[in-house]
Amino acid sequence: MLLGKNNPHVKYVRLLSRRKFREREGKFLIEGFRFLEEALKIGWPLELAMFVPRAAQNARGARLLEMLRERGVPAYPVDDQLFKDLAETRSPQGWLAVAQAPSGTGTVGELSTGKGLLVYIDGIQDPGNLGTIIRSTDAAGADGLLVAKGSVDPYNPKTLRSTMGSIFRVPLFHAADPEKTLAELAGCGWKLVAGDPAAATEIYKCDLTGPVVLVVGSEASGVSPAVRRAVHVRVRIPMPGRTESLNAGVAAGIMLYEAVRQRTSAGL
Repeated sequence: MLLGKNNPHVKYVRLLSRRKFREREGKFLIEGFRFLEEALKIGWPLELAMFVPRAAQNARGARLLEMLRERGVPAYPVDDQLFKDLAETRSPQGWLAVAQAPSGTGTVGELSTGKGLLVYIDGIQDPGNLGTIIRSTDAAGADGLLVAKGSVDPYNPKTLRSTMGSIFRVPLFHAADPEKTLAELAGCGWKLVAGDPAAATEIYKCDLTGPVVLVVGSEASGVSPAVRRAVHVRVRIPMPGRTESLNAGVAAGIMLYEAVRQRTSAGL
């Protein structure tokens, strides 16, 4: 039986389009074959799924439905029009699921393990930029990403699509008190390095081989004054061309891969 618009599950999914509701519930929505397959592949906790019947009629859809059943995730059919009303994508593939968001309550001490490479987001507002940064953080093998209060929601639908599934592989932490978080990181031996087009030091002249937090500021104004005071080093990416600045997602990728380059060269 198809679920109708007044079904409690449908109403719940609709409410998850709001950031405050997502944050209160600790849930977010994922859409499409690839996203659900990726979540199931790594065992990400899913509360429920919804699909249009035609999306389960091909081999891929039938297998996805089977995987959901094997993992005990209830899957409910809805009609095309209702699914379009619930979906955030322009051309929905007919699958969505309610996923559990990580608690984001890990301690700074716990972040002191691994490769010693973190990314700190300070005020990024564009969902696509944050999604690109999450994907680059995953590709670079960094330990995780901290998102400061005032930044775009990591579980914004546009952010999620831009991550191309990396949202499931990058540990995310929320920095509700940026000054306290950065002070704790510094106290644990992390070197705080902020990108700044006006900095005197070029990034390749900065040692990024130890425990490093790469700070990426907002698209409009860069790092905030509080963060600027807290960081140990400000670095710039050389730009011999005519542009004055880079897209925040691109800049973060360059910073990450300079760290990767240095560590690889040092045999780390």
